[in-house]
Amino acid sequence: MTTQYPAARTALLVVDPYNDFMSEGGKLFEAIKPTADESGMFDNLRKIIPTVRQLGLQIFVLPHHRSHAGDFDGWQHMTPFQKSGVPLQAFAVGSWGGEFNEEFGPKKGDVVIQEHWAQSGFANTDLDQQLKQHDIKRVILVGVIANSCLESTGRFAMELGYHVTLVRDAAAAFSHEGMHAAFDVNGPTYAHAILTTAQLLEQLSA
Repeated sequence: MTTQYPAARTALLVVDPYNDFMSEGGKLFEAIKPTADESGMFDNLRKIIPTVRQLGLQIFVLPHHRSHAGDFDGWQHMTPFQKSGVPLQAFAVGSWGGEFNEEFGPKKGDVVIQEHWAQSGFANTDLDQQLKQHDIKRVILVGVIANSCLESTGRFAMELGYHVTLVRDAAAAFSHEGMHAAFDVNGPTYAHAILTTAQLLEQLSA
């Protein structure tokens, strides 16, 4: 069955397009590079983002919390990723790694959502409010990390009543197992569509 993506009701959610993830030399670039290369994420984002802009779909950028000294002082329940990130200081505020990638980050007219502390782009942010204010009913998720931020955001979107699309070759993870879990095991339990870039572009242009 063909899924329709009306421009006025559909949004592209670009998750965590920071230099530390998306640029060579970034603190986490090498960690995602094997799966990004295998999926073709960077080249596929170069196809999806310009097409979405040309078709007039709204783009929302969902950034992770930028590291500050003392962020987690006094916290009782840090996640393993948060614990490992303290010495690494990924996405540090005021650093190059904490800036948006020039190619994949926000442009004029995009909506930059409040930073998420862990995985979900909805939790403790304004994403739901912004989507509703823009009358969005369908969301397309791309970026990183496939089995954490994309998955958590997609699950929350489904629970809130949005139509959720995952693009399996426009994402990356820290491992091949993470990609398999995101798109072959967990994705089918909540996403309404799991497409390739070619399939997405065909449907967007239909």
